[in-house]
Amino acid sequence: MIRTLIRHGLFFSVYGLVFSSMLALVVFFNHLQSRSDLRPWHSAELDEEFRVTSSAAVRDLADYLQLEERLFRQLQEQVYDQLGPSDFRLLNRYNKGSLSDPGTFTHNWNRSFEMPVDDPRGGVLLIHGLSDSPYSMRSLAQSFHDMNYWVVGLRLPGHGTAPSGLLDSTWEDFAAAVEIAAAHVQNKAGTDKPFFMAGFSTGAALSVEYSLGILDGDDGRMPDGLILLSPAIGVTPLAALAGWQARLSVLPGFEKTAWESILPEFDPYRYKSFAVNAGDQIYRLTVQISRLIDRLNNGEGIHGFPEVIAFQSVVDATVSTPDLVSGLFDHLADEGHELVLFDINRSAEVEPVLMQNPEAATRALLENRRLPFTLTVLSNASSQTSRLSIYQKLANSDVATEAPSDLEWPDGVFALSHSSVPFPPDDSVYGTEADPEHPGIHLGRIDIQGETGVLLFSADEVIKLRYNPFHSYMIKRVEAFVKSVR
Repeated sequence: MIRTLIRHGLFFSVYGLVFSSMLALVVFFNHLQSRSDLRPWHSAELDEEFRVTSSAAVRDLADYLQLEERLFRQLQEQVYDQLGPSDFRLLNRYNKGSLSDPGTFTHNWNRSFEMPVDDPRGGVLLIHGLSDSPYSMRSLAQSFHDMNYWVVGLRLPGHGTAPSGLLDSTWEDFAAAVEIAAAHVQNKAGTDKPFFMAGFSTGAALSVEYSLGILDGDDGRMPDGLILLSPAIGVTPLAALAGWQARLSVLPGFEKTAWESILPEFDPYRYKSFAVNAGDQIYRLTVQISRLIDRLNNGEGIHGFPEVIAFQSVVDATVSTPDLVSGLFDHLADEGHELVLFDINRSAEVEPVLMQNPEAATRALLENRRLPFTLTVLSNASSQTSRLSIYQKLANSDVATEAPSDLEWPDGVFALSHSSVPFPPDDSVYGTEADPEHPGIHLGRIDIQGETGVLLFSADEVIKLRYNPFHSYMIKRVEAFVKSVR
C-alpha cells in the first residue's frame, strides 16, 4: 500500500512538473508573440553582408568597402523603400529626413571610415560594440588622428544597417573582418610603426581574441597596445540559452522568437531591437577567449600579450566587471597593464537602492591582495563631496595611494553606464547638451515626466547615461599610454 502511494505520488509529481513546464512555455511564447509586429528592418535579408566564407573573394579592406557599398544599396531597397504609412515617424531612423535619420550628418557614421595622414606615427584600428556602429569610436578616432595616426574605424558585419543583420551574423564573421582591417592599417602605417587596437564592448573582446589568437599561432602582427572600453569579457550565463530560442524562429508563425526585444528604431547609430542570436554570439566569443587563456596560461601569467589599458564602470548591467578581472587581467603577466575603474557617485547616496553595491568588491581589489596589473579607481569615497580622488595600486604592490583630482560628478548622475564610456559630454547625439548646429535627434538628456506605459520607449531610456563626464581624463590617459608603450 505504501509503495503504491509512493508510486502514485511520484507519478503525479512528475506529471505536475511536466504540466507546469509546458504551461510556462505556452505563457512565455504567447508573451513573445504578443509583442509589436515586425517591420521591414526586422525581416530584410541583406545577403551582400560580409561572411567569414567570403574571405576568398574579399581579400583586403578595399574589397570589404566595395561589398559594404553594395550592402547599403540593398538596405535602401529592402528597408527604406519598403516603409508603410505607419513608419513615417519623426523618430524613425529609416524615415529619410526624420530627426533620427543618420543622413543628418555629412558622413554616415554607420559605415566603416578611414582617416589617413601623411607620414603616420603609427596606425590604429577601432572596433565598435554589439548592435552598435562606428559612430561610438568617432571621438577616440579623432584623438588618434590628431596624434598623426592612420585611423580605421571598422563596421562589423551585421551592424550599421538593419537589426535583421544580426539574425545570422557570427562572431567568426566579426573576427574575420577584424583581421582584414588590421592588415590594412599595418600596411598603411608601415610595419615598423606602432600598431594599436581600440575596442568598445564586443569590439574590445574582439581585440583581445585577435591578440590571444596570434599568441596561439595565428598569422598576423601582434598589436603594440590595446585600449579597451567597457570590454565584454564576461557576460551573463543566460546568454548561453539564447540559441534554442533563436532556432524556433524558423517555424512559421514563430518569427518573433528570434528577437529578445522588438522596439522602435529611434537611435540613428544603435539598434534598439535586439536579436537573440546577437547575445548568443557574444557568449560564444567570451567562451573562445576563455579557452585561449586556459591554453596559453602556464600558471605564471600570459607573457607577450600587448600592453593593455581598460576603462570600466564598477556598475555595468551589460557586462560583468568582476569577470573582467578574473577572466582577463588576473591571467596576464606583470607587463605594464592597467585597469581604470569608475566608481559610483557616493554623494548621490544611491547605495540603498542599488541591486548590488560594488564597494566591497572594489575595496577588496585595492586592499586585499597583490595584483599583476596596475589598478586605478576614480572615486569620491565620501558622500560629503562630489569631487573625485584617484586611488592607485601599482602592479604587485601592497599599498594603494590617493591623489586629489579636479574631476567632479555632474549633478544628477550616480554612475557611468556601459554604453556611456566612449562618448564625450559635447557629443551632438549622446552628450549632455543639444548641438544647435545639428538638426538631428539629441538623446543625451531625455527629461520627460508623465504616465508610464504609454511611450514607445521604456523608462530605462530616460535614466540611462549616454556620455562620459570623465571623457577628457580618459583621452589624456590614452594619449599617455600610446606614448609610453614600448
